[in-house]
Amino acid sequence: MPNGRKAQEGVEPVVNANTAVPRANDDTDLVLRAIQRDQDAFGELYDRHVVRVYRHIYYMVGNAAEAEDLTAQAFLRAWEAIPRYQVRGAPFVSWLLRIAHNLGVSHLRSKRDSSQIHEGIVDHKMQRDPESAYEQTADEELVREAIMLLREEQRQVIILRFIEDLDYREVAEIIGKSVAAIRVIQHRALNALRKQMKLLDPAV
Repeated sequence: MPNGRKAQEGVEPVVNANTAVPRANDDTDLVLRAIQRDQDAFGELYDRHVVRVYRHIYYMVGNAAEAEDLTAQAFLRAWEAIPRYQVRGAPFVSWLLRIAHNLGVSHLRSKRDSSQIHEGIVDHKMQRDPESAYEQTADEELVREAIMLLREEQRQVIILRFIEDLDYREVAEIIGKSVAAIRVIQHRALNALRKQMKLLDPAV
């Protein structure tokens, strides 16, 4: 892990799920330098994407401390693996999110037998249409709790599509399924989310 900037080994990101994500930039030059083990370049990539990686993991695990630890692990793994990274035109952040996603899935599976998902209450002001709710609600915590009621695969697709705003191709690459399969999962996930919202609050 680089010693420069914020990406120092052992330093956890001080961010939260509501922190603004910096505007995306072309990472190609920084990535090419990082592949050559340029620590400063990787530090800049860390600064650009740490909030997004943290937010993705937080929405998966629902615990700030665990999300910070997993975010640090994700960037450590990225630093170790980046010499093998191949620039193919896909956004670098998609590669980072795949690492983060796999860590989050492994973490949740390791806890499955010893803990249960907390069932929160969906804000009664959320509309019937989940897509609109994502855009209009200001309470991300309530949205996260509603998403956490979905099946694991459905939850993953919803997070990647609507929280991370990735396209179908990027989601398919991260999860390891076809674009057609992702479309089907999303359709079922949105239907399931509507039903969960109705069960939790008949007024929605």
